[in-house]
Amino acid sequence: MAGESGLAASSGPAERDLVRPVSLSALFIAFLSVALLGFGGGIAWARRITVDQRRWLSEPDFADIVSLCQFMPGPNVVGIAVCTGAKLRGGIGAIAALCGFIVIPWSVGLALGALLLEYGQLPIVRNILGGVSAVAAGLLIAAGLRLFAPHRRHPVAVVFGLLAFILMAFTKLPLLAVLFGLVPLSIAASGIEKARVG
Repeated sequence: MAGESGLAASSGPAERDLVRPVSLSALFIAFLSVALLGFGGGIAWARRITVDQRRWLSEPDFADIVSLCQFMPGPNVVGIAVCTGAKLRGGIGAIAALCGFIVIPWSVGLALGALLLEYGQLPIVRNILGGVSAVAAGLLIAAGLRLFAPHRRHPVAVVFGLLAFILMAFTKLPLLAVLFGLVPLSIAASGIEKARVG
């Protein structure tokens, strides 16, 4: 386990090759934990487990995975499980992480769905769901700030991050419109900035 936890502490590919690869069972359990803990805030828990606790990924690695998953269909956290598993152990790692993540939502989700259909209109149930939503929003904001932190010294990243926030929060544009509108501009601006520095 010590070898697994230290995988992402190394920054270079040569150093990572010296560390024992993450086991499939560790990937399965890690994303099982994300599913158990991540009610409404799966991305925040995925980051905490893979970056802070296990140190399998660096902050920039995780930010890159989240960015990629914005373009993938389906829930982002499912894409994060697949991409993390693939990065650490290839295709079989992607399957292990995905299986770990979906076991709990499928089983618990089916049971809760049946209960909500029966009792969803009760005031106490609505109050519980409202409280869970507030906590989930807080977790997402915290995760977003942590993802933004490595880029705070890059003016282009700050400008495009603020633009994306404004467009999503205030103009109510769809996520895909914001992504396809800002990503090409961001790539071009980043390339110009690097060319000036270089």
